[in-house]
Amino acid sequence: MMPLFLANTGEENIIQRVGGSPEMKKHLEDMGFVAGSAVTVLNTIGGNLIVKVKESRVAISREMAGKIMV
Repeated sequence: MMPLFLANTGEENIIQRVGGSPEMKKHLEDMGFVAGSAVTVLNTIGGNLIVKVKESRVAISREMAGKIMV
């Protein structure tokens, strides 16, 4: 397992677990980051990531990506 920000660009990964405070977990789950879902890092810009999750493109910070384990 590794944090999402270490995943290779363009490679599909399966979310193993989502960590963080209850508020952070809820926010990430609302955006589609739930265990068992596929997620792909599309681009990294200044430490922030653009990812594809559930057919949507979402921009998240490196801190948030650190809470998502793949």
